[in-house]
Amino acid sequence: MVADRSEVGLASARPSGEPGPRRRPKNRKAQIVGVAARAFAERGYHPVGVDEIAAEVGISGPALYRHFSNKYAMLVAAAEMGAQQLVDAAHAADHPELEPEPRLTALIRGIAEHTIDCRREGGLYRWERRYLESADRARIRVIYADLHDTFTAPIAELYPEADPADNSLRAAAVLSAIGSVTGHRTALSNARLVSLLNDICWDILRADLPPAPAPVTGDPIVRGLPVISKREQLLTEAIRIFGRQGYHEASIEEIGAAAGINASSVYRYFSSKSDLLAAAFHRTGERVAIANAEALSEATSRADAAVRIAERFARMTFTMPEILPVYFAEFSNLPASEQHRLRSIQRQNVLEWANLLEGDQIEARFRVHAAIGQVIDVGRRLRFDTRPQNLARVRALMSAVLLGSAPTPDAE
Repeated sequence: MVADRSEVGLASARPSGEPGPRRRPKNRKAQIVGVAARAFAERGYHPVGVDEIAAEVGISGPALYRHFSNKYAMLVAAAEMGAQQLVDAAHAADHPELEPEPRLTALIRGIAEHTIDCRREGGLYRWERRYLESADRARIRVIYADLHDTFTAPIAELYPEADPADNSLRAAAVLSAIGSVTGHRTALSNARLVSLLNDICWDILRADLPPAPAPVTGDPIVRGLPVISKREQLLTEAIRIFGRQGYHEASIEEIGAAAGINASSVYRYFSSKSDLLAAAFHRTGERVAIANAEALSEATSRADAAVRIAERFARMTFTMPEILPVYFAEFSNLPASEQHRLRSIQRQNVLEWANLLEGDQIEARFRVHAAIGQVIDVGRRLRFDTRPQNLARVRALMSAVLLGSAPTPDAE
């Protein structure tokens, strides 16, 4: 105690303007985690360097290693921190003493406000979790299960006669809609966005869910025949491998082996791994554009066209679940010359869809992204089971998100 006091006295006795010893901020570790989370979420885990994170924080690389042993440790810390902050926000907003509707509205508002505040880093776990080791992923999943249960409880009170699986699915759909804002940068004032997310979530909660399919017994039915073209086989396997484990973890050897050829033969069809990735983006963009065109040609109204696009989008994704992680999470790994062009194609497809919706066009874009989120997140919960009943349930949720429903409880 005496030594500490003398240090204070010495520091205060220094002449004015003379710099004292540089003190490390108490929250330095949290600063590093925050910067890492934003960088990983915006650019992907692999393209971000430790020195970049250190420079953004304002320290040297060696100083950063005093807090984290390697980049992977920062990824784990960032993913875990993001999950825990969401749970903390949910617990702070939850009031079990309230009736189900005001309780859910308070929860939606609390999570929406937190997600908007953390929008830049909020998509980290959604897209980059494939780089987490199984033990770390399992531990973080427990935190998200707490978040999910916090929402499921009042939904079960709202629908006491419903199948518990339906209430659980609605909770996942609500959280997906809120989280969808982290996947794009469309601008809207915070107040309007919170109100819109509240509306979308209540559209989901009031949607009529078709019955779930019966549990699978026996071996699942395998549908679809392989294509003959070796180039198409390579492209299909590349999308699957990129989506499952990430672009940087995939190898030409692995992709070639999946298509039944050796690595050197792959280069007869694609000049490099990045060429394969660019082709995957083009192929996905083409499929979405074709789905849009077919829906427009068959539709009897704008709303009908919007739902038909949703049907096709869900079917495409369930047939190849890895396609969206590639399409939305691997932009930073494309050659710079391709990024702008492919981003424009992606944006145009969203605008084409949003243009079919009534009301404000900026809000319509948020609804389209929230509908896409239903395919990604609810699809994962359904294990992308392609049975018609599951696709009908996703279609019902997407339709509610896109077209709205009854008046919603006040978000204030």
